[in-house]
Amino acid sequence: MSMAVSGKSDVKAEPNVTPMIDVMLVLLIIFMLVIPAINAGFNAVPPQGQNLKPHPEEDADQVLGIDASGQYYLNKKQIKNEDLGALLKAIYEARTEDKIMFLKAHNQLKYEKVIDAIDIAAKNGVRVTGMITDQIPGSRSLVESDNLSAMKTPGGTP
Repeated sequence: MSMAVSGKSDVKAEPNVTPMIDVMLVLLIIFMLVIPAINAGFNAVPPQGQNLKPHPEEDADQVLGIDASGQYYLNKKQIKNEDLGALLKAIYEARTEDKIMFLKAHNQLKYEKVIDAIDIAAKNGVRVTGMITDQIPGSRSLVESDNLSAMKTPGGTP
């Protein structure tokens, strides 16, 4: 920055953008680090079908996820595979009536891994296991009451 020594005083009102650029770069770096951590966790592509009822995951629902490598996730939190039985036993011994567990497994996973998880669950208090699948993209259930739009409108009609 230079200073004029002449008698005229030319005041220029220009914003200093250097601190603003520094702040923006710091925010960019923070978001580059935080966004992948937010997206990390249970990722699986479940099998697809056509006539499926939507399953809204409620807070009380217990959802066991199995990713493509066979790693277990209980309510979207990664757990050690060997701890599954003890965790399920603790959850389902405390329940008196709702002993349902939902299972969401990757579609390329070997079926024996799914059966092993269902077997562990059954031995530790789970009475009913519901499998979570996805509707085929671009299709609707042929049973009109199963479609989300039919469930959201009063009277069940779209």
